[in-house]
Amino acid sequence: MNWLDRQSFLGAHSERRLAEVTVGLVGVGGGNSHVAQQLAHVGIGNFVLVDEDRISLTNLNRLIGGTWWYVLKRTVKVEIMKRMIKAINPKARVEIHREKWQLVGDTLKRCNVIVGGLDNVRGKDELDAFCRRFLIPYIDQGMDVHKLEAGHGHLVAGQVVLSQPGSPCLRCMGVVTDEALAEEARKYGAAGGRPQVVWSNGVLASLAVGLVVQMVTPWSRRARAGAYLSYDGNSGVVIEAERFRRMASAPCPHYPQAAVGDMSFDVRKLAAGDTKAEHPPSRWMGAISERVRKWMTGS
Repeated sequence: MNWLDRQSFLGAHSERRLAEVTVGLVGVGGGNSHVAQQLAHVGIGNFVLVDEDRISLTNLNRLIGGTWWYVLKRTVKVEIMKRMIKAINPKARVEIHREKWQLVGDTLKRCNVIVGGLDNVRGKDELDAFCRRFLIPYIDQGMDVHKLEAGHGHLVAGQVVLSQPGSPCLRCMGVVTDEALAEEARKYGAAGGRPQVVWSNGVLASLAVGLVVQMVTPWSRRARAGAYLSYDGNSGVVIEAERFRRMASAPCPHYPQAAVGDMSFDVRKLAAGDTKAEHPPSRWMGAISERVRKWMTGS
């Protein structure tokens, strides 16, 4: 037996498919550190890791692969993730970028799937727009801890959303709203660290990894055009959100089919309200998932 034989149920050629796939991880903090570890164990062969930050003491409660030694050395997070992935699968190809993800768009366009680990609404909105323009399935994770009324403790909750052409976007699903963007802008620079815990991040990351594997291998007959999986950390229950079931078959008004694949799109102009690029179109679109291609061609 080789190390992947126990997941042969994923399909006759699943090992090769997984080895050929390129997954982009934008932000490799608490949630995506789990995703990086699990995808390495699953056999994903190519990674693009993007994060500006170094590890700090406050990351140790949730960063998989983080250690005191890395804290003392102030190691950059993408380097920690690369070492962890290579320790699991030495054959994996891992490309790291310690900078803003908007500056490595040409590299991210090569990805088959992108998983977001961003903790701000503006970033989620921009990354969703980027992925829509280049026909890349985008999986967004979000987790928060809410203080309940006096004496009632806290609520741990989160969601994992798969956004791609043919499915509702983050705005459709209410993950991104104008109100949330305005509130975030008002609090910019003043908000403290958001509560995060390793077990809820792990649940959400496992759901995200499951969506990745379901898209690239034929193990499940159910082809997902999109998904919204809602997690209640207090009860330990994951459900498909009712809002997604209501909207799954409706066209997305924010990214109509005619707007998808606009090669002149420049995400850096989005925040300024201008999506007209100031550079020539790219010569290539990068890899497109098989199911997205079928949706676009109607086959």
